[in-house]
Order: sequence, then C-alpha cells, then structure tokens
Amino acid sequence: MQKLSMMIVAAFTLTGCASTIEEVRSAGKPPEVTPIENPAYAATGRRQVVMPMPAQQMSQASSNSLWKAGSRQFFNDPRASNIGDILTVLIQINDQAQLNNSTGRTRKSTMDGGVTNFFGLEQLPGKVLPEGFDPSTMVGASSNGAFSGQGQVARNERVDMTVAAIVTQVLPNGNLVVAGRQEVRINNELRELLVSGIVRPQDITSANQVRHTQMAEARISYGGRGQITAYQQPPKGQQILGAISPF
Repeated sequence: MQKLSMMIVAAFTLTGCASTIEEVRSAGKPPEVTPIENPAYAATGRRQVVMPMPAQQMSQASSNSLWKAGSRQFFNDPRASNIGDILTVLIQINDQAQLNNSTGRTRKSTMDGGVTNFFGLEQLPGKVLPEGFDPSTMVGASSNGAFSGQGQVARNERVDMTVAAIVTQVLPNGNLVVAGRQEVRINNELRELLVSGIVRPQDITSANQVRHTQMAEARISYGGRGQITAYQQPPKGQQILGAISPF
C-alpha cells in the first residue's frame, strides 16, 4: 500500500512539471505533422457556412449595352444595402467619467411629559411605584441620529478596433440591422469581439464604413477566454462561497 502511494505521488509530481497533459503524452515523441486537407476546414471546420442572403433576383440583359443590370462595378453603389452585404464598423471608444458624491444627515429630537394636577389623583402612582417618583416628569424620551456617506467613481476606457459586420435585416424604413464577430487565437488565449446595432444607409461612407457612434442600439463586447483569462479569475470554490456567504 505504501509503495502504491509513492507511485501516485511520483506520477502527480511528474505531471506537475509539464505545462499541459499533451506534453506528458507526447514526451519523447516528435511533433506530428498535420495531414493535407481542404484549407477551408481549418477555419470553419467541416461545417458549411450559412449566412443571411438576399432574395434571388433575375438578371436582365439590356440591349446595346456593355453593362449588366445590377452589376457591382463601374457606377454601381458599393455600399452595403442588402441582406448579406458586408460593411466595416469603426470602434473608437475613449470615455472618461468621474463621480464624487457626499451625503450627510443629522437628526435630534426630545420629548418630555408629566402630570402636575389631575383631580388630586396625580399622587396615586407614587404610592405604587418606588419612592422618589415625580408625576411632573412622568414621560421623557430623546433620540439622536447621524448618517454620513461618501462615494467616488473614476472610469477611463479606451478601445480602438475595426470589425467587419454583415447586414442581417433590412427594416421597413430602410435602416440596416448589422452584426459582426471576430475571433483571434494566439497560443491558448482567444480574443473575441462582438458588435451589433442598427445603421442608417445615409451614415455609411463611400468607403463602406460606419462609426459605432452612428449605430443605434449598439452592442459591443470585447473580451477573451483561455488559460490566462482563467488564471485571472478566483477559484470556483471561492466564487461559490462568496455568493452564498451572508457575511
């Protein structure tokens, strides 16, 4: 039994020396070469990409003309206008906010009451109560209260990024609903950028770009996940105890 325990401890020690489980499995082996396959699988996996697409339109050829109706070249407007079109969203956030609040409150109250003459019966309580009872100071109460609070908030946020979004819906008034997502993975850390909102066609520039400040109902999310992000979070046990602890 003691030998088995020593073997288990040695195994855990060797495992702790390696950064990942894969390093333990591949110890003493050369890295494997990725087999040749369709390059599209590396980006999307073996899943077909499905995006919102506009209704199919029949192309009509014009007689005595070198250009096809609906062509995206020459004088055609290159800005996004239909479902499935792509436009560039410029995200430039540089916000600063400072709040400093102070609150103070004080309250003091005093109440006295007594009976000096009441048909000669004002001395009756003195016969029942202990000696030294004075009916003129029968009731007396006082209270004091004080409150003081201070709060301060200082925020400084800066985000400068660009992301391509897709038109997912055209509203009845012509406005465009756009949504875009961008993911970049470096080693074992994945950075995510999500953006969505409603854009007026008039706000799209000739370069097919729009600023995030011109998007209504804008939703912008920037974050990531991976080993570094996981180590920056407290352990699950501490999070559970912090959620259920009443103190």
